[in-house]
Amino acid sequence: MHLAQRFRDFAVREVHTNSPLYYRRALDIAEDPAVLALLARLPVEKQQPNLVLAAATVNGVNAVPYSEFHTQLIERWEAIATTALSHRTQTNEVGRVATLLPVLAGLPGPLALIEVGASAGLCLYPDRFSYRYGTTVLNPPDGESPVVLPCTVRGPVPVPTALPEVVYRAGVDLNPLDVTDRHSREWLEALVWPGQEDRKTRLRAACEIVAADPPILVTGDLNERITELVRAAPSDSTVVVFHSAVLTYLPPEARERFRTTVRSLPCHWISQEGTGVLPWLSGRLPPRASEAARMVVALDEVASAFADPHGRSLDWFGPA
Repeated sequence: MHLAQRFRDFAVREVHTNSPLYYRRALDIAEDPAVLALLARLPVEKQQPNLVLAAATVNGVNAVPYSEFHTQLIERWEAIATTALSHRTQTNEVGRVATLLPVLAGLPGPLALIEVGASAGLCLYPDRFSYRYGTTVLNPPDGESPVVLPCTVRGPVPVPTALPEVVYRAGVDLNPLDVTDRHSREWLEALVWPGQEDRKTRLRAACEIVAADPPILVTGDLNERITELVRAAPSDSTVVVFHSAVLTYLPPEARERFRTTVRSLPCHWISQEGTGVLPWLSGRLPPRASEAARMVVALDEVASAFADPHGRSLDWFGPA
């Protein structure tokens, strides 16, 4: 895809109704030859709009008028490029747990959760968060969590009546983030889009929960490490491998390898990826009313819902 078009697509499909500043900024970048020339020096996988804009943020490029933003970005480009090359889009959006929970809660417990592309592991704590599905309120046994996840539901969503019991939390990432490390937290916050202070507040609260009870996070390629993590889970638990917006960053052959591996293991598999990421699901999806970015929630390769990329809504088309 042409670099300018990549930023236009980011503006229209992802941030248009979510971050007015990023919407305008992405469209301006798409029309800025000088900035596009700098971006073109990066490897293709590092030209992701979200990655570039977050790298700019952590390097102090935060002017609102685009003319000033342009100047700051040009002046600090070497630092921005260094950050982009050494970091990944490890958004770790805890809101996505709200769209995973109806599937997780339908499995027999206790659960052993294993996340691939875990980042800091924030999504490994579905039992520690509070949820608001319309008029349905779900809290942990000890009361409302500092992390509250509202989610608009449409269709026959099997909204749970209780949170699952989780006895094991593990994950793998090429570069696991430590929530007790200041630089890691700064990077996670930089990935939150401007104007979404509620996401940043939830992120900080989730980091405190994880810091108090850290998961097992291993470094490495998900295809190389997933088998050992599944084998290490408690034998009397239901093992669940899951991921959200992770396989999109893998080449098709690596996605297919992961599919083959995970289906051979004694576990359930919950995927939450973009509509075109897993082609074996794409042909079985109902039509969508909008071209806005959506993710497909599936259990063991059976799709059941479209989810907002940040977990704010869930459109259920599977059985209740």
